[in-house]
Formats: sequence, structure tokens, C-alpha cells
Amino acid sequence: MSTAPSHEALVETMTGGMVPSPATFAGSDICRPDGKPSPGLRAELRTISDLRNLWACLSSLALPIAVLAAVFYFDHWAAILVAVPIMGIVQNRMFVLHHEGAHRLLFSNRRLNDLIGVTIFGWLSFGTGTHAYRRAHTHHHRDEFGPKEPDFLLYALYPITRASMRRKLRRDSTGVSAYRALRPRLTGLFQRRYWANSFRFYLGQVIIFALFALFGHPWAYLFLWVLPFATAYQVLNRLRAIAEHGGMTRSLDRRNTAHHVEQGLIARIILVPHCVGHHLAHHVDSGIPFRNLPKLTEILEEEGYITPEITWPNYRSLWKELLSGDLEKV
Repeated sequence: MSTAPSHEALVETMTGGMVPSPATFAGSDICRPDGKPSPGLRAELRTISDLRNLWACLSSLALPIAVLAAVFYFDHWAAILVAVPIMGIVQNRMFVLHHEGAHRLLFSNRRLNDLIGVTIFGWLSFGTGTHAYRRAHTHHHRDEFGPKEPDFLLYALYPITRASMRRKLRRDSTGVSAYRALRPRLTGLFQRRYWANSFRFYLGQVIIFALFALFGHPWAYLFLWVLPFATAYQVLNRLRAIAEHGGMTRSLDRRNTAHHVEQGLIARIILVPHCVGHHLAHHVDSGIPFRNLPKLTEILEEEGYITPEITWPNYRSLWKELLSGDLEKV
């Protein structure tokens, strides 16, 4: 009788294809051997900028309104074609703010943080508007590639072939990945234990649809909200996710679990807004608000925890290596 492989076996065979060989870091006066800043510095870096974050939230809410206003003004099918990828970028920004709220780092007031970061941006990111994502994401930070890693398969098996990536991006751009992501909400209608989360998900989408209808364009919910999420957003989400952890592995050394990439202007606008591209720093200390991650990255570089040998100069070079696999993988 065959048995399923252990998680350790899965980690051994499915991860680690792009793990670097970082030099040993013994720590410094301001950083521990695991990279975490000293208590005094950490307290300084943990300061949340409430007013600036409020502006980030308001501007992120204004962006889709501006895009929709432009589409309705031009009133042409070409405007919709242009708007779909732009709305995908906007939704990506909203998800990043939801991610920050899930870490409870968006606002210092917890109720405000949860209302805006968890509920509102959770709904806007096609989530349930609850703490479900936060609970799952906690496992991701406690033990990357561990047995409770929610995105193990998303990061596994890299590097892959170009043909394999084309298949993945085809599924992302044609709605297949979106359907898989939302399928629990569909099947949850028929399973009593999932009723609560499914209800909250549909409540959020009904509210969003009602806003489109209120402004006289109910059809736009499908073409300018659902369609961008089902296509452009899914592509962006995969490209960002594999740039964060693709080919890495389970390790106590965060330099073996997350990539470090130099941040360019275009990438910051389209792919990694709100400093989410400082992902190694984020995993070194997930209690640091996003605005202070560039500072933490700078400190880690100065102290020798992050070295040029483990730094990718841009996302293009990292993706090229992620597609250098010799074997065909699904």
C-alpha cells in the first residue's frame, strides 16, 4: 500500500532550485544573526504613519473611479480594452493594502485598520472581508514552505521551462486561475461550514455591484471589475509571487526563502506598489510597516546581511532565471 510522501520529501524534491549561497551573517551591533533589527531600532521602524497611509488608501480608492470616469467619458470599446489591464494594476495595489491591513500595519488604531485594510480592501480584492486571509498568511510567515504554507505549489518546481510558464500565464489570462481561486466561494454555498465566509464574500461583491449600478453603469461591474480580476490581476499576481519566493525553500535563513530584487520605478508602479517589493526585508521582520521596509533593506545591506551575490538587479533578470528549467513541468 503506497503512502503519500512526507512534507519533508516534498520540500526536498519540489523546492530549492534557485536557493543562493549567502555568506554567514554573525550579526552586528544593530542586527541579530537572523537579520532582525535590535529592539531600539525595531521600535523606531515599527512606527506607523497613519496620515500618509490614509492618503494611500484614499488615492487607491480614487484610482478606479478615475479609470471608470475616463471609460464612460470616451464611451468606446477601445477604452474598455485599455482599461482592463489598468484596472488589474489598480486591483493589485488594493490587494497590497489588504496585505498590509492583514499584518495590522496599515493604521495604528486596530478597528480602523481592520475596517479599511481587512474589510474594505478585502472585499475589493475579491476576498471575504474577514480575517481568513490574515490567518492563512500567518502560516506563510511563520514557516515559509512549511506544512501549512498556503501557496506551496505556487512557488514550487522552479526553475521551469518557458512552455510551462506559457501554460500558467494562459490559465491566468483566460480566467482559469481566477475560477480556481474563487471556487471555494461557489462550492461553499452547498457546504454549511463555509456559509458564513461565502455570505461575506457575496455581500462585498453585491455592495461593489450596487455602486456601479448607483452611477448608472451596472454592466461595468462585469467588464471593468470582474474581467480585470480574472485576467490582468491574475498575471500580475503570479509574476509578483514567483519573484518573491519562486525556487526558494524551507529554511531558518530568510535569505533562502525569499528573493531580494532591486526596485525600479516601473516595477514599483505596476508590479510591487507600496514597497511590497522589499520582500526579503518583509520576511526578516514582518512587523515593520511598508513605508519603513526600504530603510530596513538599506540597513540589511549596510550590515552585510544582504549582499550583492543574492541581489537581483531587476525583475526581468530574475524571471529569466525562473524560466531556465531543463525539464518540462506542469
